[in-house]
Amino acid sequence: MSTFAKRERLLLADLLETVGPEAGTLCEGWRTRDLAAHVIVRERRPDAAGGTLIKQLAPRLEKVMAEYTAKPYEELIQLIRTGPPRFSPFQLKQVDEAANTVEFYVHTEDVRRAQPDWTPRELDPVFQDALWSRLERMARLMGRGVPTGLVLRRPDGQTAVAHRGTPVVTVTGEPSELLMFAYGRQRAARVDLDGEADAIDRLHESRQLGI
Repeated sequence: MSTFAKRERLLLADLLETVGPEAGTLCEGWRTRDLAAHVIVRERRPDAAGGTLIKQLAPRLEKVMAEYTAKPYEELIQLIRTGPPRFSPFQLKQVDEAANTVEFYVHTEDVRRAQPDWTPRELDPVFQDALWSRLERMARLMGRGVPTGLVLRRPDGQTAVAHRGTPVVTVTGEPSELLMFAYGRQRAARVDLDGEADAIDRLHESRQLGI
């Protein structure tokens, strides 16, 4: 069984440790300490993590996030490396792969690409295929509400329709880059956009991408 999620988790922990608690990220308003706290709360505090989607839980999420960001940074790194508690659903490999492969990949890139000297990361074809499989399943959810039609295309021609409409913007890139784009990191994604100039500008300005 593949262990992409475990690999990406350890890469994220190592990177967070290397850059320190106050480095920038692609997540607006977050330093690395905040991102580390988010990762931990998401898998260790389901009572609060729902605040990202449920308005009534937002105050609790804010309170719990503050508690974790106040912890020693070294403790946060260790909690990420250790992973979820014993009886968490995330302990199941199938759940971990499904829920965390993309999560940890994107957040690792959130840290990497916010640094001034970042360089593209070489990903093996098997991992690219795994990311594409997940992107295909999530594309329409991630593209809901965008102001244009949106098609995501791999260099080999495989496509996923993220949003039906006109005019259409076609975004071409490796699955890893398309994921970054679809998660709202448009400016940091190494992709090519094809479509009317006005539609491309509207898409870049949109805050509707991502889930």
